[in-house]
Amino acid sequence: MTDTMQTTAPHVPVTLLTGFLGAGKTTLLNAVISNVTGSKIAVIVNEFGEAGLDHDLIEAVDEDIVLMQSGCLCCSIRGDLSRTLQDLFTRKQEDRVNFDRVVIETTGLADPGPILQTFVADPYLTKNFRIDGVVTVVDAATGPDTLNRQFEAVSQVAMADLLVLSKADLVSESDRCAFETRLRSLNQTAEILKADRGVVPAASLWDLSGMRPQKTDDQALAWLTLTATNDPLDNLSGLASSGPPSGPSHKHDARIGSASIILHNPIPAAAFDLWLDTLIMLRGPDILRVKGIVHLEDIETPFVFHGVQHLFDPPVPLHDWQGTDRQSRIVVIARDMTRAELVYSLDMLRAHQHSEIQPV
Repeated sequence: MTDTMQTTAPHVPVTLLTGFLGAGKTTLLNAVISNVTGSKIAVIVNEFGEAGLDHDLIEAVDEDIVLMQSGCLCCSIRGDLSRTLQDLFTRKQEDRVNFDRVVIETTGLADPGPILQTFVADPYLTKNFRIDGVVTVVDAATGPDTLNRQFEAVSQVAMADLLVLSKADLVSESDRCAFETRLRSLNQTAEILKADRGVVPAASLWDLSGMRPQKTDDQALAWLTLTATNDPLDNLSGLASSGPPSGPSHKHDARIGSASIILHNPIPAAAFDLWLDTLIMLRGPDILRVKGIVHLEDIETPFVFHGVQHLFDPPVPLHDWQGTDRQSRIVVIARDMTRAELVYSLDMLRAHQHSEIQPV
């Protein structure tokens, strides 16, 4: 048993880097590669030609892998993503390449959903890799128009763990604030980080997911905490509003609905399973992301869960949980579902809670 535990390698963390066409993904990536210290990064792109890699950073080219001076490496997707990752991991095991984490740079209008599902559905990837977070780069200058025209760009924002705001110096303060408000209406749990000349500290891109048993209480809760609220009465009923802000409505934005709930008492296991099974059965294809920290009755250890459409990562128990409360927090982000539908779904869980709000 001890020998097995010692020889079992940890899962390689994978960051999905997405964003609008021309938003600044490659600028950010080149900065990360050139300034990396300690850990080595394997970057996967669709084509080297599209990657726009800074050739001053390149040390050598070995077959289909570009080696950087920093020790990082870059390769293009050959056939499909799963085969590319399997090939990289085999080379790592054979000591032919060295890397500690993977960054996948998507094309400008790629939907992150199918990539996230690949890591849940593919047994090899599930065994050797884990999604560390989704980083979406958004252009403050052209982003609003892109959101109006391309629903894929709206999905990229809605599914992000971190939003990196680029080119903020090209717009007025009022326009930037209005755009950030719009971004928060689409995704209230993602932090918005303003890039400085396209660059952010590399450490801010890592360890974004709450799906790790080593997460502290604060880190796990931050993964589910709403970044902004417009209504001081929000959540008095246990449900947090995630509707769009007042102002002009946007057709594509209206297709994204989200809702969150805080339940103060542990949930019966059967009630939680029924809620999740019902949600997946009725609207599985429309679920962009569902995530949460859940306390179940008769189980002391809470767990975090995460899913995309009908596929879910194995739940992760938080064995080192130090929190004294037994609150469960769940966030659902969906496509073509109204907030009323989402609230109705979450009400299945509220029905099993004792009412703590007295009528005024």
